[in-house]
Amino acid sequence: MQFKPEKYRIEDKAHKAFIDGDEIWDTLNSAEISKERVRAIIKKSLNKNRLNMAEVAVLVKADSPELISEIKQAARDLKERVYGNRIVLFAPLYVGNLCMNNCKYCGFKASNTETVRKTLTKSELISDVKALEDNGQKRLILVYGEHKIYSPEFIAETVKTVYSVKSKNGEIRRVNINAAPMDAEGFKIVKDAGIGTYQIFQETYHKETYAEYHESGRKRDYDNRLTSLDTAQDVGLDDVGIGVLLGLYDWRFEMLALVRHTNHLEACYNVGPHTISFPRLQNAEECKCDPKYKVSDEDFARFVAILRLAVPYTGLILTAREPQKLRKEILQYGCSQVDAGTKIELGNYSDDEKHEQDLRKEQFQINDTRSLAEVIDELIEDEYLPSFCTACYRLGRTGEHFMEFSVPGFIKEKCTPNAIMTLAEYLIDYREIKNAEKGWQLINKSIDKMENAKVKELLKDRVARIKGGERDLYF
Repeated sequence: MQFKPEKYRIEDKAHKAFIDGDEIWDTLNSAEISKERVRAIIKKSLNKNRLNMAEVAVLVKADSPELISEIKQAARDLKERVYGNRIVLFAPLYVGNLCMNNCKYCGFKASNTETVRKTLTKSELISDVKALEDNGQKRLILVYGEHKIYSPEFIAETVKTVYSVKSKNGEIRRVNINAAPMDAEGFKIVKDAGIGTYQIFQETYHKETYAEYHESGRKRDYDNRLTSLDTAQDVGLDDVGIGVLLGLYDWRFEMLALVRHTNHLEACYNVGPHTISFPRLQNAEECKCDPKYKVSDEDFARFVAILRLAVPYTGLILTAREPQKLRKEILQYGCSQVDAGTKIELGNYSDDEKHEQDLRKEQFQINDTRSLAEVIDELIEDEYLPSFCTACYRLGRTGEHFMEFSVPGFIKEKCTPNAIMTLAEYLIDYREIKNAEKGWQLINKSIDKMENAKVKELLKDRVARIKGGERDLYF
């Protein structure tokens, strides 16, 4: 599938910086708002066409209550059309918090002598993975501080360790990575370890603000970070994630910059990011941030809804930085992945003690501390389909291949059945949730709604096989 690149002042070339801050602001400032224009753009998105930067600017500037309401409703409709009612679940696992950078917003910065530094030993990593598996997790993102000790070889070895751990019926079927940029050989090493998505967040795309917040360390190199995922693509690591830390700069600018980054990857590699993350700035040990650009709950909801319309086929990740009530609201506007049962103190998953949050031991504050079972209970209550599906990554449906499957509508046709089977596994193997009966009702209802009669019959048979003891079945 060929993507038609937009025309920009800076031509898209691999490994060449592509963000023009003046161009982004010119696009925002020149956007003309009318109800007719906004509704035409919404219609384009609902037809599952990705929006260009100028169109996104119109939605960003459409700030009347009436138009905001229409944008949010369109985001709900688009999510249902593309993803159905499924929500993918995962957990972050912090492997080490040593860091050589000094980022004003981060509790792990090198200059913070109050932070308790730790790198999990192999036995501690195994203990945490067992604890996560015993709770039902199937998907993890491993998080590493940006330090030379966390080399590609070290990361690859931890990934292999995680995949090797099997506890009862539990196993981790997908390991994503959040770590420092690497060179080509480094990306190849971690790719060969069998990772899923490699996440690198720009934090802020505004170059002057970036320089202000990144005082020292390799991360201070804006252009290197901006083009780092080009290097990943060069070695065939085509499943990548981008993101911003909302609150460092104007969210409207960051919105258009994310779209610009998506365009760059599509223009150079014919595939955009698999996921986009947009955590909001939270309290951290020695956090030194100007509150000027703090993003309100209302603007955060707008941000998510507009981003869903902008990139119909890109996974949007909503994190436990946000409180339960807000997460419940934001999910409806188009998020497709959430973390659950999150603990960000190193080694805390296998520690049965209940800990008060201590920012000396954590990168930032989290606001949704519910267990995986509690999150699943609420999802089922709201008739979302909790999913631990990992089929696409294990069958090679990533990068450009994923777009070939997802754009015609295969996400709902393949991912919904796989979500149903992973939920069936969970309901049988883990009995902590209150809504188990409603979970089975949701499974039956979801099967009944399927339009493909052949897939429906195959799915019924596979759910019966899961009840009989088989595991890890997928389309």
